[in-house]
Amino acid sequence: MACVGILLGTGNPLLDIFAVVDDDFLQKYDIKLNNAILAEDKHLPMYDEMASKGNVEYIAGGATQNSIRVAQWMLQIPGATSYMGSTGKDKFGEEMKKNSTEAGVNVHYYEDEAAPTGTCAVCVVGGERSLIANLSAANCYKSEHLKSPENWKLVEKAKYFYIAGFFLTVSPESIMLVAEHAAANNKVFMMNLSAPFICEFFKDVQEKALPYMDYVFGNETEARTFAKVHGWETENVEEIALKISQWPKASGAHKRITVITQGADPVVVAEDGKVKLFPVILLPKEKLVDTNGAGDAFVGGFLSQLVQEKPVEDCVKAGCYAANVIIQRSGCTYPEKPDFK
Repeated sequence: MACVGILLGTGNPLLDIFAVVDDDFLQKYDIKLNNAILAEDKHLPMYDEMASKGNVEYIAGGATQNSIRVAQWMLQIPGATSYMGSTGKDKFGEEMKKNSTEAGVNVHYYEDEAAPTGTCAVCVVGGERSLIANLSAANCYKSEHLKSPENWKLVEKAKYFYIAGFFLTVSPESIMLVAEHAAANNKVFMMNLSAPFICEFFKDVQEKALPYMDYVFGNETEARTFAKVHGWETENVEEIALKISQWPKASGAHKRITVITQGADPVVVAEDGKVKLFPVILLPKEKLVDTNGAGDAFVGGFLSQLVQEKPVEDCVKAGCYAANVIIQRSGCTYPEKPDFK
């Protein structure tokens, strides 16, 4: 059984501002569907415009926090998961803390005095989503917070670590502290490619962390971008997954496993020089509410079985189950109890 504090996530806690928009809105703010970007000045008025819409929802988000919350929901063991990141000292931050604590996650936020809690615009058109993150306080995370005795205790207690690639833009130093601790203590360290822009513009810090990664998650677009950035002459996702799994490792304790999701197409798993494909649970189009959080939920479901030392097949099944639940609901939310068998 998974014990208290077995899984620790660090990342950018963001409050999702969720609204169904139209194509004109996407054009006005130069937004592409199925993408994730950091907000520029031209995007800033968008948050108020979305907030003024009648159909707006606020949901605790941020990629790592979503995955940790889903893993916690799947595990149903209070405090099995912990999470660190930076929020502002404001009502959004309070709301998020309450939300995650009620979900059973042990959250240790660093509260920044100056910056407001980060937000992420989730723009949905026809069930497809686009994410524009205004990191604000999330961008202020300091490794000193991680090193403080009460927080480092969480690192020492955990046996599994998960960090979305988005955190590479904020605190690569924190990532390396956790990665090196995991390698030195035979623990499992995992990251996500997270977005094409991470693979393109944060290539150096991503490459520095890669040798420590025991599991690499991502989707097909991110995998292809990663391949392109590294000059691999292929768009074949299976080939790319294999090459990532064979990237040199910092410690020989664990082999690297690459897990790439492809929307409705099969999940690609590369390990030991072989590739396996696992079908996803297909959903009739009329049941799809939105794809926001699907990838995060997949990782959360996967981790919930991994920390119980289940085989990869079971981890993928749980990932597909969690993603299937989340895409039938608004945002990264879920019913009270899972019914995963």
